[in-house]
Amino acid sequence: MAKIIVIAILLSLVFVLWRNWSRQRRASYIASFPYRQTLDRRLAARRPELTEVQRGEVFAALIDYFAICNTAGRRLVAMPSQVVDDAWHEFILFTRQYDQYCRKAFGRFLHHTPAEAMSSPTQASQGLRRAWRLACRREGIDPQNPERLPRLFALDNRLGIAGGFVYHLDCMAARQAGDASGYCASHIGCGGSGSDGCSGDSGSGCGGGCGGGD
Repeated sequence: MAKIIVIAILLSLVFVLWRNWSRQRRASYIASFPYRQTLDRRLAARRPELTEVQRGEVFAALIDYFAICNTAGRRLVAMPSQVVDDAWHEFILFTRQYDQYCRKAFGRFLHHTPAEAMSSPTQASQGLRRAWRLACRREGIDPQNPERLPRLFALDNRLGIAGGFVYHLDCMAARQAGDASGYCASHIGCGGSGSDGCSGDSGSGCGGGCGGGD
């Protein structure tokens, strides 16, 4: 009996080590893939208002998104940036290359699921909260008391993306300044400056175009 227990513990340890090694190998692949070489021309055509430097920011944020999808495993991660979503869409059009990329980056095909196609009304808001937590963790930000927005949540506003998602870190200050647009990032993390508390699963902060990968 003791021998069986030891074997079970060793097998569990081997599995954990293999899983961690596999995840790290995928993370390295995600970080080193030549996104600009593959997608820059198409993104420039889709978003001609972006400079070369700005498109580089988009590709860096796309790496962020794919990295947190790798961390999340098979749990859905919502896409909080319209311009990064644009780059993702362009990548998907390279069907064979995208399929090969997914198998190396995630060990499976990463589907793009629009918000309206999700299985329940709360799935999008849950996916957005997961994106918030993992994006904050990736950048060393406290998700419940953030001092700044993670790149995925800040990029659309910083680049002035038409139809983009705008998130406010300090919602009270935004309201006092007369800015009623955008979404309250503190509702996602259930904390932070100017927070009104946690918004529950109402979907507040997701927006109509919020899809995700699963």
